[in-house]
Amino acid sequence: MQKVKIPVTLDPGRAAQRKLEYDGVVMFDELSRFEQVVLDESGEVAVKIHCKHDEQGLTVLTGTIKARATLVCQRCNEEFGLDLEQDFAYTPVGMGAESDHLPDYYDVVELDENGEVNLRQLVEDELILAIPIVPMHDEASCRYSEQQKSFGKIDEKDEKPNPFEILKQLKKDS
Repeated sequence: MQKVKIPVTLDPGRAAQRKLEYDGVVMFDELSRFEQVVLDESGEVAVKIHCKHDEQGLTVLTGTIKARATLVCQRCNEEFGLDLEQDFAYTPVGMGAESDHLPDYYDVVELDENGEVNLRQLVEDELILAIPIVPMHDEASCRYSEQQKSFGKIDEKDEKPNPFEILKQLKKDS
């Protein structure tokens, strides 16, 4: 299958009826929130999306995303490359519709006013979720040092009298 640009929006109902599959790319510069998190100026996300109806008759969008991003290690503060890979399974619901009856193994994606799903937003959300909360090198390649880090001299604190010492004296007197 040839890699193509993923469409911006998709009508999931029609796509599921036709059992459409997309195998393509989304460029980093099209994902503004993701660009703020990573150091890469350019790059691409490999996206595979399968549209279908499941056994219950629900419209389902499943797929995977893969990307290579450059992040800042939070331990040593140096750049490192991280392979991001995330699987997803969504079922679309109308704007403001209840989703309590849907199975737990599907995430819910809300349709816009035209009854479509914004695929760029969906891909961007999945990429951001794939980034670790605290991105770090693995310990073997991290330049972090266990030496104690302190800057300047810390003055010793003067011993202040305990304010409750007076209460002890009152209790002894009575």
